[in-house]
Amino acid sequence: MEKSMKRLGSWLIIALFAIMLAACNDSDSSGENADPADEVTSGEGAAMEDFEAGDSFQATEPLTISTLFSDHPNYPLEDDWLFFEALEEKANVTLDITSVPMSDYTEKRSLLISSGDAPYVIPKTYPGEETQFVASGAILPISDYVELMPNYQKRVAEWEIDPFLENLRQQDGKYYVLPGVHENVWPDYSLAVRTDILEELNLEEPTTWEEVEEMLVAMKEAYPDIYPFNDRFQFNSTLNIAASGFDTMAGWGLGSMLSYQEDTDEFIFAPATEEYRQLVEYFSGLIEQDLLDPESVTQEDEPAIEKFTSGESFVINTNAQTLEQYRTTMNETLGEDNYSIKKIMVPGGPAGQLMAGSKLENGIMFSAQMADDPNFEAILQFIDWLLYSDEGSEFAKWGVEGETYSKDDAGDYQLADHITFRGMNPDGEEDLQIDYGFSQGNWAYGGPTELLHSMFTEEEVEFQNQMVDTKELVLPDPPIPYDATQLEQSSLLSTPLKDTVEQNTLRFIVGDRSMEEWDAYVEQLESQNMQGYVDLANQVYQDSK
Repeated sequence: MEKSMKRLGSWLIIALFAIMLAACNDSDSSGENADPADEVTSGEGAAMEDFEAGDSFQATEPLTISTLFSDHPNYPLEDDWLFFEALEEKANVTLDITSVPMSDYTEKRSLLISSGDAPYVIPKTYPGEETQFVASGAILPISDYVELMPNYQKRVAEWEIDPFLENLRQQDGKYYVLPGVHENVWPDYSLAVRTDILEELNLEEPTTWEEVEEMLVAMKEAYPDIYPFNDRFQFNSTLNIAASGFDTMAGWGLGSMLSYQEDTDEFIFAPATEEYRQLVEYFSGLIEQDLLDPESVTQEDEPAIEKFTSGESFVINTNAQTLEQYRTTMNETLGEDNYSIKKIMVPGGPAGQLMAGSKLENGIMFSAQMADDPNFEAILQFIDWLLYSDEGSEFAKWGVEGETYSKDDAGDYQLADHITFRGMNPDGEEDLQIDYGFSQGNWAYGGPTELLHSMFTEEEVEFQNQMVDTKELVLPDPPIPYDATQLEQSSLLSTPLKDTVEQNTLRFIVGDRSMEEWDAYVEQLESQNMQGYVDLANQVYQDSK
């Protein structure tokens, strides 16, 4: 806890300097301490006058908003979704959609922004993806206009989002993506374990990676012809969830490979540290003992899933949704009464029961051209209502009360009898996403924990509560606000380093490279100018302060 509190203190100082810097930049560029939001007249166009947090939004005249749309193959876009019909009725808003297949979304989004043809609203943008567009001026510095979004401001203040927003700020002190925000950090991935095998072998559910190894050893002794742990996601998820307990970063969470050290107030290259070596050595040891299938780091998901669901392995990475998919298959392959599985709490490591994560979700970029539209304020009010008000968040996830869901006297949600979603009402003939357009990825993200949990099974809520009650949250590292030139230089330096890290991490784990060659691996990173990459980051970080 002391570590987290120190980091929070550092964050508050950094945030104060960032705010001061942003104010100075704004003053220098405009010649006065003017807030860009003040230039918008309240009630202009279709905007509501005196719009406040908690108000239902309804445009004062019919409002059409152009938006990009990431079309998911599992619930493809339908023009007659109730989502669109209800938006017109509730908010007097019609969405003019430019639909792009999810597989092409990133590339198409870049082309549209670069050509100046992007719609006003550009959802499904993950933090960091906006950086490449900042220098051109093609996207809006949305932090200049959040004063027009009272629901967003309320959630940021009440849910203590500011430390997480700092990582969104660019060198000018502004941020250019409006993120989805969660009330709490919520972990999704962990290990699924055959609990019937635990019971058979008289084993307790493991709470540390050391105990995971002991569990796997016992499984191997009882079932010598199998690898008890056979993983999916090419091992990236397991490395990511394990990294926090080893006080490092890996797998999906490798990111910039830079880790902030509070005691020295500087960044270091995490994959060259002793902590990273311990993480790699742990999983290398599992493979050396035939406890982890070596194919886990290279195979596609399907073979891993097939081995687990057919009973050829007992442990695999999962999230809440894939856990239910395993059960559906295993009911057919093993029989409903012949197995039991559970998503266990993420094990702790040598550094303790730590949990990294963010309260931010993917969010929205806005075309800079939108600022000149007479309905600019109305569009922001609409987005503020849909994404950040309790009413809008509930609507985006559950739909229309009385048509797609109802509430009992205790306030608990219940899907209409004919609608199914994520295992709820399995006999329903229509799906909340596929047939109605709710809980889809362009608009339904972030929100209160209670609303998030309302779509979880009791089992998943128990997992979430156990994680929050057990784990110490590690706050995010401070930002490194590169300018465009520095960012390009950093990318050129990091690309070969990351390739070396990823390739050798897997080689060490599967035994293609001995752990005795660790020093040679670090020397290889040094020869690729690892220190220059770190020095650039620290120089930018120190200058930003």
